[in-house]
Amino acid sequence: MLADPAVSPQARPSPSLMTTGGPSVSSSLSQPPSEAPTAQAVSAQETIKSAPLKTDRACKISQDILATLRGDTPGRSVYLSNRGNCIRQHQGILQEGYALYGMDRYHDTDNPDGIINMGTSENKLCYDLLHKRLTKPDMLHIDPCLLQYSDWRGHTLLFKVAKFLTHYCSSPNPLKADNVVVMNGCGSLFSCIAAVICDPKDAILIPIPFYGVITEDLHLYSDVKLFHVPLDCEADGKDSRPFQLTVGKLEEGLKRAQQEGLIIRAVILMNPHNPLAEIYTPEEMITFLEFAKRNELHAIVDEVYMLTVFDESVTFHSVLSVDSLPDPQRTHVMWGMSKDFAMAGIRIGTLYTENRDLVEALAQLGSFHGISGTTQHQVAQLLQDREWISKEFLPENRSRLKAAHKYLTEQLQSMGIPYLYSPATLFVWADLRKYLRESSFEEELSLWRNFLRHKLVLSCGQAFSCSVPGWFRIVFADQQHHLQHQIRSSDWLEKNTPELSAGEDPEILDVFKVLLQRARK
Repeated sequence: MLADPAVSPQARPSPSLMTTGGPSVSSSLSQPPSEAPTAQAVSAQETIKSAPLKTDRACKISQDILATLRGDTPGRSVYLSNRGNCIRQHQGILQEGYALYGMDRYHDTDNPDGIINMGTSENKLCYDLLHKRLTKPDMLHIDPCLLQYSDWRGHTLLFKVAKFLTHYCSSPNPLKADNVVVMNGCGSLFSCIAAVICDPKDAILIPIPFYGVITEDLHLYSDVKLFHVPLDCEADGKDSRPFQLTVGKLEEGLKRAQQEGLIIRAVILMNPHNPLAEIYTPEEMITFLEFAKRNELHAIVDEVYMLTVFDESVTFHSVLSVDSLPDPQRTHVMWGMSKDFAMAGIRIGTLYTENRDLVEALAQLGSFHGISGTTQHQVAQLLQDREWISKEFLPENRSRLKAAHKYLTEQLQSMGIPYLYSPATLFVWADLRKYLRESSFEEELSLWRNFLRHKLVLSCGQAFSCSVPGWFRIVFADQQHHLQHQIRSSDWLEKNTPELSAGEDPEILDVFKVLLQRARK
């Protein structure tokens, strides 16, 4: 449902936000449109020139990127293949914004004027809990075998993962360790799944908006495309909701793809969703899986936020809790440590599937995406510690997320910014369309640029291939005083207009417009 700040019972005045233009807090993060990488690069280059950075290296990077965008340097390298040149030239809002943040990170004491990152979906609320657990003696164990070449399949870890998923996904039957695949992150899993179920130029169906980095996961290595199924940002009926996914929309998307001559091999489903933060009911998920079965499509189900549900009135149901799946041989469930355990840097992604052929094919790629022995040991110890997970970490994590979510949404309400209700994940999908002079992605990117210029990393809706400009994803899983710092730092959003933004640097804006037009051809 779309929260109406004007009538929400939680709304309360927030003088500090009203005078600061809280977009920092109220703006959201998203990812660049997968079909328009050059447009993504443009916003990055605009940002780079307008955001003062502290190091010579940062300045050099800024100038190099700007020169490339202007065409001052050759676009192709004679040393690379066509594919190599495409990979080298690929740029996105997320990557460039994060690179700038890395050079000028906010720190309470060391760099209080640095950039605050509300663009990367990381949970920064529980480091104290993690530090206490990860420094216990059982985590510090070093065995000679852990320092040798590790088992890329992760046999020791697989049993722990299977037991963990059986319990927390409420599987009616024990999940089999032999059906588990572990790799260094879910991005690697996406890439490898695409490689073994698709041929180059094949496509996978995905509703939009969606977590845009999946585009790179599938395309850069395997040359597999994503075919977008647009979701309406407005409710279109009595029982509908904004951005609602239906089987009818999937059927329509598949039909369009086939009319364009594409071979569709799979559909990607995210539950809880990124960036919408929506949780699908078991009934909805079954209808999506039945659609996949009717059309002989693999269903890749991303459940990476399954334990990040902080609203006690809402229950998440994993696909693995279903007693009888429509097509178990084509249903593959992904999960990882990055979101639910606030451990993005550990780089652990897991896949569960009944399809042994898929498991064996993925195992052949394991040496490219394996996990170190010491990390496997630590993760195995953590996943088997159900006492700590269920009684300490998860309750406290959910409590902190709920408080952070409440703080952010109250600020949005005080500013009159609509947003989708989110009972889970680490972010809010917010509607900033009122800050655009016109409904265009050019204006959206201009607003994104201003966020970064004012020391805030965000991503605009294009980063998620959103079909309507003006939506932003806001990550709220940070310490409250960090959010307050940014909210009170300026009043630029209240004064912001696209005319002012363009007037600041017309040369950059011209380059931006040209590249944006080129990206849409």
